[in-house]
Amino acid sequence: MEHLEIERKFLVTSEAYKLDATAKTRIVQGFLNTHPDRTVRVRIKADKGYLTIKGKGNASGTTRFEWEKEISLAEATHLMDLCEPGILEKYRYAVCFGGHVFEVDEFLGDNKGLVIAEVELQHEDEPFEKPSWLGAEVTGQIKYYNSQLSQTPFNQWNP
Repeated sequence: MEHLEIERKFLVTSEAYKLDATAKTRIVQGFLNTHPDRTVRVRIKADKGYLTIKGKGNASGTTRFEWEKEISLAEATHLMDLCEPGILEKYRYAVCFGGHVFEVDEFLGDNKGLVIAEVELQHEDEPFEKPSWLGAEVTGQIKYYNSQLSQTPFNQWNP
């Protein structure tokens, strides 16, 4: 079975998404490996733990291998201690719009001020309706990958 993630990422231009959010979840995540060809992520989402392996994206950055397994909260907590420096914290909002679910990440800590929306698609060319709060597309721009935000946080970027 092939595990492919097909998604597009966008900057968010206003907090209007919060009005339509159906869920808000706190996420803490760290990376055991941030190699450009593969990342290994540990995530605590609400009260559940996850271990995720992601491969290198294709040329457009929309498609890449992703394998995820739920692990116990205790395992995730212990693995978090082994992660590279730069633990990420964020709130994730689920927003249904135009037949798709947009996951909007409002980053905290050293990435505070950065808000990114992702929409998962069935195929790269799948059309979707864009909400008014969706800004510039950043799909495939490596600096917006969570693994890179853990190493070079938003507050260290040059204006």
